[in-house]
Amino acid sequence: MILSRALLKRHTVLPGFDLALGFALLYISLIVLIPLSAAFLKTFTLTWQQFLDATTTPRVLASYRLTFGASFLAALLNAFFGLIVAWMLVRYSFPGKRIVDAMVDLPFALPTAVAGIALTAIWAQNGTLGQWLPFKVSFTPIGVWVALVFIGLPFVVRTVQPVLEDVNRELEEVSATLGATRWQTFTKVVFPIIMPALLTGFALAFARALGEYGSVIFIAGNMPMISEITPLLIITKLEQYDYAGATAIAVVMLVVSFILLLVINLLQAWARRRQGGVA
Repeated sequence: MILSRALLKRHTVLPGFDLALGFALLYISLIVLIPLSAAFLKTFTLTWQQFLDATTTPRVLASYRLTFGASFLAALLNAFFGLIVAWMLVRYSFPGKRIVDAMVDLPFALPTAVAGIALTAIWAQNGTLGQWLPFKVSFTPIGVWVALVFIGLPFVVRTVQPVLEDVNRELEEVSATLGATRWQTFTKVVFPIIMPALLTGFALAFARALGEYGSVIFIAGNMPMISEITPLLIITKLEQYDYAGATAIAVVMLVVSFILLLVINLLQAWARRRQGGVA
């Protein structure tokens, strides 16, 4: 009996666990671990004082504030409106729904440089929308935020949408039968179910925004201390052949990003446990 079970486990359509694990570790090492290790190893060639000098200058600190701040605010806005868009696409039927659904993926398909040029032309002071605003958008930190909102929306919509489709509508009917209002049904029944997916979409949008380069450099203006993002500063140091300084800044961004994403993942796990406890 034990032998037959062992043979049954070995003879499967897909590769066995050992082979699959080996390929997975090899792929992750080649694509992720080795490049990241190279960045850390290059940074270790600096002394502690040189590392601080490279990563804590006023110009670098200003780029951190802009990059992390704009990325967080863009992901926050995308989490709010992405939920609304996903809700609209799942719960309602209207003319042109398929077109709207396809437009959500436009930032995925559009080259980032094209997106940056288009956003700059639209939001410039003489642009289609910018000419009607009392303040500047292009070539300011606001422009950076606008570009990050543009590229981050699909992550939230495509993460929340399938979860909304799987929500049991009978739960909402039962809630309404018990006298709950629509808002109470959403906040007490639907939202706890979709909250882990919403946090995932927020994390994906935030991570994408941190590393965005192509769509931002055109609309940002790239003025040091004002609208210069950290990825551009890394590119600048690479062009100056300051490889250790570039990797030092990249390592700071990597570590801070990892900590933030870890916190978000812990919130996701807490939300799932809470959801399971309520159920």
